[in-house]
Amino acid sequence: MAIIKILPHPEYCPQGAQVEAPAGTSVCEALLDHGIAIEHACDMSCACTTCHVIVREGFASLNEMDESEEDLLDRAWGLEPNSRLSCQAIVAQKDLVVEIPKYSINHAKEVH
Repeated sequence: MAIIKILPHPEYCPQGAQVEAPAGTSVCEALLDHGIAIEHACDMSCACTTCHVIVREGFASLNEMDESEEDLLDRAWGLEPNSRLSCQAIVAQKDLVVEIPKYSINHAKEVH
């Protein structure tokens, strides 16, 4: 099990959070499984950028990006060299520190 530390975000986890995730789980799934309602407008099908995260520690332990993810990330708000779509970033055994950007390209959010 890897530990994912989520840095404080005013909307999703104001105090920050720390969750456990088994290897093979996407970062998005791990956050959702622990009550952190990160946006995922395309239902985790790698068709939008609303689940964009910045991996502050542990980036190299994640699976390699495919071309679809790389192309989509070009449209993400606040893109950084260590950005990933959380729905495509698969956790290995190494702990991660992730930051959810303040904004996304999603102009309309659904309230669940």
